[in-house]
Amino acid sequence: MMALTMAFVGETIPKAKTGSAMGLLGTMSAIGTALGPSLGGVLIAGLGWPAIFFINVPLGILTLVLAHRFLPVDCQKLKSQKLKTARAGFDPVGTLLLALTLAAYALAMTTGRGSFGLLNLTLLFTAVFGAGLFALAESKAASPLIRMAMFRNPALGAGFAMSTLVTTVVMATLVVGPFYLSGALALDAAIVGLVMSSGPIVAALTGVPAGRLVDRFGVHRMTIAGLIAMAAGSFILPIMPTRFGIPGYIAPLVVITAGYALFQAANNTAVMTNIRADQRGVISGMLNLSRNLGLITGASVMGAVFALGSATTDSMTTRPEAVAAGMRITFAVAAVLIVVALAIASVSHALSRRAVAPGSEQGDGRRDG
Repeated sequence: MMALTMAFVGETIPKAKTGSAMGLLGTMSAIGTALGPSLGGVLIAGLGWPAIFFINVPLGILTLVLAHRFLPVDCQKLKSQKLKTARAGFDPVGTLLLALTLAAYALAMTTGRGSFGLLNLTLLFTAVFGAGLFALAESKAASPLIRMAMFRNPALGAGFAMSTLVTTVVMATLVVGPFYLSGALALDAAIVGLVMSSGPIVAALTGVPAGRLVDRFGVHRMTIAGLIAMAAGSFILPIMPTRFGIPGYIAPLVVITAGYALFQAANNTAVMTNIRADQRGVISGMLNLSRNLGLITGASVMGAVFALGSATTDSMTTRPEAVAAGMRITFAVAAVLIVVALAIASVSHALSRRAVAPGSEQGDGRRDG
């Protein structure tokens, strides 16, 4: 469902307004993220835990009605192309290899409760080996799940890589942040929840403006601006709370989240613009995959970095000074990851400009930045 949402943007929205549409999607996603826990808490308190599943029945019916009423039907001019694609068949080998590879990576990152032992190393090696087998299988498949030739477009590979790195950093704020707020700043659970909610609120407020900035100034400029904001926020996040308390934590978190919203709008626009209609679904699905890989990596690897930096496996009983040290090391690593994403963005932009035919100036216009 999430993949198809972005695919619909490419099919129904003019290219000049793609950034605004991606920004609006980001806003609605952030609103849903903020409403889910609060609505769930109310339902559990009032009606019990089954209510959080029953509520999906009327919401699902409403969504079905809205989709049937407002989403466009398949374009007639694409019917023959879709039929040809359907007759090409499915890719069971590629699908199985991808599923096993992702399962091995997820288990490698989450098994062991913070310790990385022989089992984790074996699973990680299995994931790397599976990725190689998947690429080999896709290069020989008659109807591949993912056409490797599309990675000749530097914007696609760069977009997926940057999305993974950036989401890793965002997940670090969600995983490490509560331990820092409770362990170093000595806040109770209710205040920690309020402070952490500032992230989704900022994402909801900045999504649409971020999309409009992308449409106005171009994807490359806004990608760079978003990444710079995230790098700056990552650098100052462990420093400001020691001097300014809660406001000193919220301010850099706002900078990181706003930068993430701007990056997401720009990166999604760059990836989803100028692709073939029959590739919209798989490419938007790969964008979601890259984010999920970042979520897994952020929750596991960045959590392990925090534990290593604070020299403990139990953050709730650690001295505030040790928690602060773990926070500094974690977000130093986060800042490095964003710098790597900045390098990828610069190299990708240079390769894209070089790919434009000599004498063709349209590639240097507003969308390319």
